[in-house]
Amino acid sequence: MGYLGSYIWRSEDPRMGGMSAIEVAPNGRDFTALSDRGGWTRGSFKRDAQGRITGLSAEKVRRLKGLENAPLKANRSDSEGLAIAADGTAFVSFEGAARVLRYDDLGGSATNLPTPAAFRALPRNSALEALAIDRNGALYTLPEDPPDAPRAIPVYRFKAGQWTQPFAIPREGTFLPVAADFGPDGKLYLLERQFRGILGFASRVRRFALRGNDIGPGETLLQTRPGEHDNLEGMAVWRDQGSIRLTLIADDNFNFFQTTEIVEFRIPD
Repeated sequence: MGYLGSYIWRSEDPRMGGMSAIEVAPNGRDFTALSDRGGWTRGSFKRDAQGRITGLSAEKVRRLKGLENAPLKANRSDSEGLAIAADGTAFVSFEGAARVLRYDDLGGSATNLPTPAAFRALPRNSALEALAIDRNGALYTLPEDPPDAPRAIPVYRFKAGQWTQPFAIPREGTFLPVAADFGPDGKLYLLERQFRGILGFASRVRRFALRGNDIGPGETLLQTRPGEHDNLEGMAVWRDQGSIRLTLIADDNFNFFQTTEIVEFRIPD
């Protein structure tokens, strides 16, 4: 695992902040980012000859819409996970009112995916943090910290029009899942966060091989020291020539003392 660098995203846009998810296009430049207050934006990275981020340009943050043409209501706008299919269809998972919405266009109105009873039973502040889509179009989501799952985090899959819970990911320590993505290698990458009080946040990335309804034991690719980076909460996994690139983004919680930090790592492929 090789650390490539960090970039602090600064903006005068009052809606900019709370970034909870990011998707990066195969070209490594274009991206879509999601706020945890029902906002989203698109932009492009500027990179140097070594591929490190040196700047970015982004549209103003726009508000996600609900089933009609109006923006999501405040009590239903805690958007946390983002997954974009190959055809551009976008899916967003929510933590407050736990559900997944489908957008043919992020600027348009939404369609509700079915909401199983398991989602409605999740705590409002630790529900569907992570969302990922595999190469066959199946969606995977998992809650941050379900109280009835002390040893493993349940993973829910939306396939053929219905949700199932094919497997769970074992907990290791006090890290909690905050983002997921499928890499170009077909494996599931999981970003986890640990809060250490005044020491700050530590982050960990684990990678899992999936086979049908089974999940492999997983391997830890990355674990940062507390305070080494800010509150990393979103992750995109993509291919950069002969390696796999991780692009991580921090949620500044709209606090002046935190930053929207973008951190990148390279994994030899």
